[in-house]
Amino acid sequence: MKVLFFNYEYPPLGAGAANATECILREFVKMPELELDLVTSSIDEKYHLVKLGEKIRIHRLPIGKNAEKLHFQSQKDLLVYSWRAYNFSRKLARDARKNNKPYDLTHSFFTVPCGFLSMLLKFEFKLPYIISLRGSDVPYYSDRFTFLYKLITPLIKFIWSRSAQVISNSEGLRELAFRSSSKQKIEIIYNGIDIKQFFPKSASEVGDRFILTSGASRITDRKGLNYLVEAVAKLAPKYPQIYLKLMGDGNARERLEQLVKDFKLEKNVALLGRIPHEIVLPYYQEASLFVFPSLNEGMSNAMLEALATGLPLISTNTGGASELVTDGENGFIIKFKDSQDIADKIEKLILDEELRKKMALASRVLAEKMSWESVAQKYFGVYKQVGKNK
Repeated sequence: MKVLFFNYEYPPLGAGAANATECILREFVKMPELELDLVTSSIDEKYHLVKLGEKIRIHRLPIGKNAEKLHFQSQKDLLVYSWRAYNFSRKLARDARKNNKPYDLTHSFFTVPCGFLSMLLKFEFKLPYIISLRGSDVPYYSDRFTFLYKLITPLIKFIWSRSAQVISNSEGLRELAFRSSSKQKIEIIYNGIDIKQFFPKSASEVGDRFILTSGASRITDRKGLNYLVEAVAKLAPKYPQIYLKLMGDGNARERLEQLVKDFKLEKNVALLGRIPHEIVLPYYQEASLFVFPSLNEGMSNAMLEALATGLPLISTNTGGASELVTDGENGFIIKFKDSQDIADKIEKLILDEELRKKMALASRVLAEKMSWESVAQKYFGVYKQVGKNK
């Protein structure tokens, strides 16, 4: 089985979808019958070939990326990636066919731009393709792309309709996709979590501060972090030990920094910037609580990481929250855009240590039922079925 894989993001570039790709590929290494080429973006001006094992190759193409904005991909970045990835992948496909080792299919994370490339390759090389919905590629997922969605939704639906399989990473994202294409068949393969990489802290490591985290993710308006900062402003006078640490970077960071100054929360809120994924564990482990006021989400990797680290979860009911948070058992569901509701739920857990411990244990138990190995096996099962149908 030979697969050509597209994702314009791959660590250290990108966030959730990039990390998911890396985790899946590391599991694919364990499957000797699978050979795969990932075509992704470089973070500098050079082409890089990276190998995972003997049969997994990562091709990093230069797209003129600004190394200071690794979390944020501009429309220019996507266009440059699309052009270079298309030309590069056509060469890969031609060479593979010439050497009598053709690809069996292509797999794209994100409908656009990657799914568009898969569709073009299907027309030229008769390769079936799989689309993994990741969030922003689903119409009306992000306010940032509202105007763009109006232009490209017909194209998105066309790409889905020509695919061999469309796969969502959460029930919520699938329901959003159905709003644009109600008859499209969409399966679900949830994101996974590495419970060996993310695990709870020991009791001896608990500090005096009550630390909140939203995990390692992009700082954008869609994340709703301004409502979390407002909630901290409501709580700080009564609970001076509260301390919010925000990891990540993005186009909303400056506005959040100004909001922190406006509320005089410099002693209660820290914007840490981008933290490399391989060293984020201590930031989860030092926290007492994970708060995620996102306005729209797929299946959040940050939430999964917090789950495995044994944190109670406070989240809006978006994306995979309904699959990961059982209200009152391992966390609370909060209202959208409601800083008071966020503050009330945080206060409950500040005051009730036993409830906090009970929820933390429930989070870890749930995380142990999930794994990237399972996710990779499910995708490989789809590959085999699509290849068989071909």
